[in-house]
Amino acid sequence: MPESLLQIREVSLEYGPAGMRTPALKNVSLAFEPGTLTLIMGPSGSGKTTLLSVLGALLRPDHGAVFIDGEDITGLTEEQRTRLRRERIGFVFQAFRLFHALSTFENVMIAADVHGARTAQTATSAEALLARLGLEKKLSLKPKQLSGGEKQRVAIARALLSNPGILLADEPTASLDSSSGKQICELLRELSAEQQRTAVVVSHDTRWTSYADRTVALEDGRVVKGN
Repeated sequence: MPESLLQIREVSLEYGPAGMRTPALKNVSLAFEPGTLTLIMGPSGSGKTTLLSVLGALLRPDHGAVFIDGEDITGLTEEQRTRLRRERIGFVFQAFRLFHALSTFENVMIAADVHGARTAQTATSAEALLARLGLEKKLSLKPKQLSGGEKQRVAIARALLSNPGILLADEPTASLDSSSGKQICELLRELSAEQQRTAVVVSHDTRWTSYADRTVALEDGRVVKGN
């Protein structure tokens, strides 16, 4: 299992046109260890999703640097950043982002298609992941036949198919009921601890505090707790 140490140093980022720039992150420095789950909290507009996007190489900071295993990825080309995301980072979103016309199995396998790596081995890996997540009897079902918690587990399986060392989740329990939300909290905690993945969760959901190894609070783009 890959282990990835994720770090950012003195990261700042602003939005908007010249002369009307709005700070989103201000000199943020954080490190995220393998085998841990870090919860990022804060009010709307505090910079949580922006921070997750910087960690996932979706946004490039205006200042500062992002490191994976000591390698500065800030200056990578867009093509290199795309490859990095595909190979080393798994993303989980609030809206699941499943394809309604595809089965549970095919929604996971589409991650292999993106990599151009659909093989018998990846198919076996997809089935094993879905079984690990309790979906072995629902491989042929379409998303409309699944509960919200089951849809999120499919999304998690898809994020893990490339065996990334880093797992980033943006409000993964926001649309789930109490029971399903708790299951997802427990699952991501287990996946980080047992498999030595570096997990970072952005959420307003206070249930996560019981499962996180550390809680980082942002306010107006600055870290006010947990650094």
